[in-house]
Amino acid sequence: MKFYKSTAAKIGAGFAAGALLVGGISNAANTQNTQTIGAKACVDNRTGAMYLAKGATCSNGRTLTSISGNSVDVSAIASMATPSVVSINEIVPVGSGTGSGWIYKSTSNTTYIVTNNHVVADFATSGGTLTVEMNNGDQFPATIVGRDSNYDLAVIKVNKGNLPELNLGDSSKIVIGDPVVAIGSPLGLASTVTSGIVSALNRPVTTGSTGAESYVNAIQTDAAINPGNSGGALLDGSGRIIGINSAIASLGSSFGGQSGSIGLGFSIPINEAKRVIDELISTGKSTRPVLGVFFDTTYTGGGAKIARLSSGEGAEKAGIPVGAIIRSIDGTRITDQVAAIVKIRSYAPGTKVTVIVDLPSGGSKSFNVTLGSAASS
Repeated sequence: MKFYKSTAAKIGAGFAAGALLVGGISNAANTQNTQTIGAKACVDNRTGAMYLAKGATCSNGRTLTSISGNSVDVSAIASMATPSVVSINEIVPVGSGTGSGWIYKSTSNTTYIVTNNHVVADFATSGGTLTVEMNNGDQFPATIVGRDSNYDLAVIKVNKGNLPELNLGDSSKIVIGDPVVAIGSPLGLASTVTSGIVSALNRPVTTGSTGAESYVNAIQTDAAINPGNSGGALLDGSGRIIGINSAIASLGSSFGGQSGSIGLGFSIPINEAKRVIDELISTGKSTRPVLGVFFDTTYTGGGAKIARLSSGEGAEKAGIPVGAIIRSIDGTRITDQVAAIVKIRSYAPGTKVTVIVDLPSGGSKSFNVTLGSAASS
C-alpha cells in the first residue's frame, strides 16, 4: 500500500476479517535478514542464471550467494537488488505520500520505473511534484509514462540513463513454500529488506474504491509488507523479480490511520504485469482481456452467474447462455464473480480458455472461448 504523510489514509475493499490496503515512503535504514548458509553459487547479474562458485568467489558481473534447500542468502540478494529498487515521493495539493518502484529498463539517457497506479494516481489527477530517490540518495524528477488502474500498474520515467535494471523472473514457475525477498520503502525507510515464503498462489484480491477496483491474481507472501512497500519488488531465491508488492490484509489500524503487516501480503505476478508494462511504455496505454459477460451482482450462490452478454464478444460467440453459472476457467475453480474477473484478467487478449458452466436448463457444459480485447483504464 501507499504511505500517506498527510492524515488521510486510503483503504481498499474488505478482505477476510480485516481491511485490504493498497502500499508507500522513503529514506533511511536497511534491514537484512541472513538465513542459513549452504552451497555457494554465483548469480549472473544480467541473466539471473546460477553457477557453482569455485573457491567461494565469483567473477565480475556475478554475485555470490548461498543456497541450502529452501533457504537463500538474503544479504547477497539485497546487495545485488537494492540499487534497482527506488523510493517514489509525491507532493500534491492535498498532501504528500510515498511509495516504492523498481527499474525495469534503462537506456543511455532514460530510465523506466514500474510502480503501482495508486502510488502516483494523486499526482496524475492533481499535479504537483514526483521524485524518484535511489538507494544512494540521488534524486531525479519523474514523469508518468502511462498507468492502468485495472491492474494497479504504472510506469514512470526519469531523464537519467544507465541505471541498474532488475532481472526478471518467471512467476509461473514459483510454488508454495518457495523463499522470497521483498524490497521497498515501508514507513519512510528506504531499501528495507524482508524475507519469507510464497504462502499461496492465485489469490483473488481487489483493491480500490467501488467502480474503480483493481483486480489481482495475487502471489501471497508472509514476507513483511507495510504501507510504503507498494510498487516494490518481490524477488525469488536468485534475486529475480517475480512480483510487484501491492496490498496487505490487516486486522486494525496502528500508524497514522494505516495498518501494518500481519504476514499476509499480496503481489502482482510479473508474468501478468509484463504485458501491461510493455504496452504502457510503447503506447502510454494498455489493454485488458474480455470474456464478454456481465455478472449478476445479487447472486449469492457458488460460482459467478451471468446476467447478460456483450454482443459479438467471446462468450456469446461460444454459445454460453444468459443465466449460466461459471464454475471453472481453465481448471481453476470459480467461487464468485471476483474470482472470475481476476482469473480472466490474468490472461492476454486473444487467449483461448475453457469455461465450464452450470446451464440454466440443468447439467453442466464446457465452452471454448477466445477472449476479446478492450482498452484498459
